[in-house]
Amino acid sequence: MVVQRKTFQRGNLTFSYLDTEGEKPLLVALHGHMMEGATFLPLMQILQSDYRVVALDQRGHGFSDHTASYTRDDYLCDIEVLLQTLNGNMPVILLGHSLGGVNAYQFAARHPDLVHALIIEDIGAVVNDDLSFCLPWSGVFKTKKDLVACIGPNMAPYLAQSLRQTAQGWKLAFEPAEMVQSQKCLNGDHWQDWLATSCPALLLHGTQSPVLSGVMSEDMVRRRIRTQLQSLPGGHVLHQDDFPGYVEAVKHFLAELSAQQA
Repeated sequence: MVVQRKTFQRGNLTFSYLDTEGEKPLLVALHGHMMEGATFLPLMQILQSDYRVVALDQRGHGFSDHTASYTRDDYLCDIEVLLQTLNGNMPVILLGHSLGGVNAYQFAARHPDLVHALIIEDIGAVVNDDLSFCLPWSGVFKTKKDLVACIGPNMAPYLAQSLRQTAQGWKLAFEPAEMVQSQKCLNGDHWQDWLATSCPALLLHGTQSPVLSGVMSEDMVRRRIRTQLQSLPGGHVLHQDDFPGYVEAVKHFLAELSAQQA
């Protein structure tokens, strides 16, 4: 698989993204807090034959610039500029995990003409979380082992792509304090945005997720038209916890979407 790393500018910020390229339908993938676009590389490899898949490093993550502001409008305007950079005003498929999931359905609510379909991974219409547990991960660690030990065995596997080696030692690609700030801006009741659109949507729910409950996921599907629910055995990061099941669900949804257009 050939994936290009590219950049675009929004004001004085430089954003990085991965791009499979090609003249195919466009699917844009948006990661969750503390992760980066590379978390979707396995999915990109599978979908690249049928889709141009772009995975953005959202502000403060991966190889994109850090900033002092992580508001809802900040994230949504970043996506708007990315889409303008990629294909102008053609509708796209937005796939998002956690933070990226809310960004996806809120962007669709504000720009329904730009979103053809939604794939939302394990995030609800009401968000109330606290990421302050990550604050001790700040700074530079002497060795990779020291950093991984600080993160702990539960979280470290999910953040493998966010570890960076510097001349001084090892650190994370993100600043923990910025993640705490971003989460505070993300928290809230987003039912109005979730229900604002009617494009086809797939909601993926991890049966062991501490973030999205079964009750919330069922309510989201019941209240929004043209929405499918797929519950998979796993936690909050389904694209890692149950990758085969995740891929099967995504491919089935995309196949149905393609058949409807034929």
